[in-house]
Amino acid sequence: MISSSTAATQSIAIKSIVLHRVRVPFVEPFRISNGVVDEKESILVEVVSEDGVIGWGECSPMSGSFYSTDTPDSCWQSLTENLVPRLFELKAVRPQEIYQDLRQLRSDGFSRAGIEGALWDLYVKGSGISLCEVLEIERRPVPSGVAIGIFDTVEELLERVHLYIQQGYQRVKIKIQPGWDIEPVKAVREQFAEVSLMVDANAAYSLQDKKHLQELDRFGLMMIEQPLAADAIDEAGELQADLKTPLCADESAESIMSLKDLVEKKAARIINIKVQRVGGLSEARLMLDVARAAGMQCWVGTMPELGIASAQGLHLAMHHGFSFPTDIEASRRWYVDDVIEPHIEIDDRGFVHVPEGVGSGFRVSRAKVEEYTTAVEQFE
Repeated sequence: MISSSTAATQSIAIKSIVLHRVRVPFVEPFRISNGVVDEKESILVEVVSEDGVIGWGECSPMSGSFYSTDTPDSCWQSLTENLVPRLFELKAVRPQEIYQDLRQLRSDGFSRAGIEGALWDLYVKGSGISLCEVLEIERRPVPSGVAIGIFDTVEELLERVHLYIQQGYQRVKIKIQPGWDIEPVKAVREQFAEVSLMVDANAAYSLQDKKHLQELDRFGLMMIEQPLAADAIDEAGELQADLKTPLCADESAESIMSLKDLVEKKAARIINIKVQRVGGLSEARLMLDVARAAGMQCWVGTMPELGIASAQGLHLAMHHGFSFPTDIEASRRWYVDDVIEPHIEIDDRGFVHVPEGVGSGFRVSRAKVEEYTTAVEQFE
């Protein structure tokens, strides 16, 4: 948890909040077991203090409802009807405490993450410090792994794996689904024998597929991410008991309560902590502490998000408690453009070097925000 000894202790008086709904095209469509997306739709949260300091956050669910029930439409409603009005009722807020208040409201994790991210950004900019400093995280290069979607042919998949290994990514994750699992995994492992490899099912299987999933044990995978439904925690415990490969919880790990259930049922050995899904940086830190205390390994996932949320996620990913490369990748890996400057990049060894400086180290480009905005709503 964020310590009150060095975290924000002073209150922030809010003057205005602006919501920007933006759409940025993907470089190529991204296909997982539940659907396909070809653009990123996010809600950017701009909070202005009475002192004129501006903080930015990002609410970044997947478009449509194939990843979760939360969508850009539902999050927009949650922000405009519940979260933003609550901030003005409070008149002044403390970033290290706001997550506790937002928990009490009818809202989703994505919207809470957008609000809290903007408030932390506002605070650190006003204080002249970096985000990792206020989170009590020591700065270090962040190892990055690539997530690769589903393709029509194994040949296309192998081409992408080769491309991203050449670019330096330290770990390869490939999406799987029934009918697209053993064959592509076998092909990747045969051609890239030494690559750190994992698979992600996005809840595409059931416990009836246990024998089939056991076939994946022979490929030396780092983990199998979310093979079963989010609420199938008892079944995941049974599956993990019969697998050599560690299971990683993603959609199942949406809160402290669900994490404790995962621990009790021994339903995963690894946790993918997504700042957006769990409700913000403070919740993510709490979940990291709980998971590590239970002997589970952790890493920072992504939806993916645009640069604002990705930059904040990188500051969290610098924490020594994360064991595996993050899913936060170079901006150009996903998008034709981004709303931050500079864009996120990886070096040829697969590391992201987070810029020094105040805040996240990245600047929000007002011109880019305006270019990709489809709707705006201002509150004062």
